[in-house]
Amino acid sequence: MKFVATKLDGVHIIDVERRQDERGYFGRLWCEREMAAQGLSMSIVQVNVAVSLKQGTLRGMHFQRAPFAEVKIIRCQRGALYDVIVDLRPESASYKQWVGVELSEENGRMLYAPEGCAHGYVTLRDDTELSYSTSQVYAPASAHGVRFDDPAFAIQWPVEVRVVSEQDRNWPVLAG
Repeated sequence: MKFVATKLDGVHIIDVERRQDERGYFGRLWCEREMAAQGLSMSIVQVNVAVSLKQGTLRGMHFQRAPFAEVKIIRCQRGALYDVIVDLRPESASYKQWVGVELSEENGRMLYAPEGCAHGYVTLRDDTELSYSTSQVYAPASAHGVRFDDPAFAIQWPVEVRVVSEQDRNWPVLAG
């Protein structure tokens, strides 16, 4: 696993090191020891999958509040998406900043999002599937979000947002 720090504190791109031969390739998606060596920790308690049928489908920006704040590791296994993490930690030097990374079945990249960050994505292709591992179980009372088009973040989505749920369209904007 290769770890690339982003401009957001604690957010990392994880590239799978592929060992290729005539059969294809082998790579490691999770290694507690390698994560710990990077100062990242996570106990995986839930793995989720999402399939979006149309290009331009947006999901997010989601997070869970304490006591169910969660770490996420996101990976696209079919299609392609633009994944965005927004830092919502007021004490962080990167507060209100965002980073976007293309995740696709071809590049095999993953994204590590620490607690206190919102996560969302827009699909770049039809029939896109992603999975993400979390450090907490889904807790509806702690589930929250912020608007994907909040001017406080000014996220530059690379494609037109065509499909978005009513819930995601109605998250509040960040005050202040």
